[in-house]
Amino acid sequence: MPLKTIEWVNHKIRIIDQSELPLKVVYKEYTTPEEVWEAIKTLRVRGAPAIGIAGAFGVCLGIQNSSAADYNQFKKELDKVGDYLKNCRPTAVNLAWAIERIIETADANKILPIEKLKNKLIAEAQRIYEEDRAMCRKMGDYGAQILQDGWTVLTHCNAGILATSDYGTALAPVYRAIELGKKISVYADETRPLLQGARLTTWELMQNGVDVTLICDNMAATVMQQGKINCVLVGSDRIAANGDAANKIGSYTLAILAKYHNIPFYVVAPTSSIDFSLSDGSKIPIEERGSEEVTKGYGKQTAPDGVKVYSPAFDVTPAKLITGWITDKGLVRPPFKED
Repeated sequence: MPLKTIEWVNHKIRIIDQSELPLKVVYKEYTTPEEVWEAIKTLRVRGAPAIGIAGAFGVCLGIQNSSAADYNQFKKELDKVGDYLKNCRPTAVNLAWAIERIIETADANKILPIEKLKNKLIAEAQRIYEEDRAMCRKMGDYGAQILQDGWTVLTHCNAGILATSDYGTALAPVYRAIELGKKISVYADETRPLLQGARLTTWELMQNGVDVTLICDNMAATVMQQGKINCVLVGSDRIAANGDAANKIGSYTLAILAKYHNIPFYVVAPTSSIDFSLSDGSKIPIEERGSEEVTKGYGKQTAPDGVKVYSPAFDVTPAKLITGWITDKGLVRPPFKED
């Protein structure tokens, strides 16, 4: 896996511009929080863990040229850039979680000279990056134990290398199981309206030699009925305290279909995606995207002018439809609160 989705290089954030995939691999460098905000909002960088990392590094960009004379002034600048980036995309808890870690690190080290404090915050952002890599590997290890030799996995959106700093979340068990010698195939939903499954998941799996078949979203029931799917693996942008999980719109549909066809449905996510402050999924804020993503996807108009559009980016799968949660701490099965 030679590609790095996001990294900190010479006081710049370097990312793969995912809006250019699958036709071109384009790297972009950002030096301001405004550029990072735009990159997150327009999905040049996406995936809950990856945007958390981007947010942490983005805060560091926002204060690296600070001329604050004391900590109080520095903290005001830090809070301002942190609030600015946190409000970019509301559903994925990792964004706010990572930014809060940077702010907490500043508070814990406020006696340091400002220049040393800046370096301390960069080091903390890099620690978040490395922790995510380790969590991806652990999710891969735990998830690979579930996948049996010869199985075919159905996945939705992109929860792989392009969504994290390493293996991914939902695709981590696939990569790890294959490393262990198991034969695993993947069916990938195209994932309307922005086609993250078609553009990103199939591309990265093919780059890594994984057997993948692309299907339209509305074909999932048929491939399940035909016995082609052994397991469903999806990621999550936020998991509530009762186990309800928010993921890319269409995931809830797959959970219902999997339940009907007696197919295990697993949510794969790092513990940083669990939000214990929310009692259930109804409290998870759901981002709504612009109508043009539905009516003019990739420049071609496919709906009449003036049509009303409702475009939530995520849906919430109730915990009762989830077979288990694969995390970096291990496999969690219902009841979620007790485990």
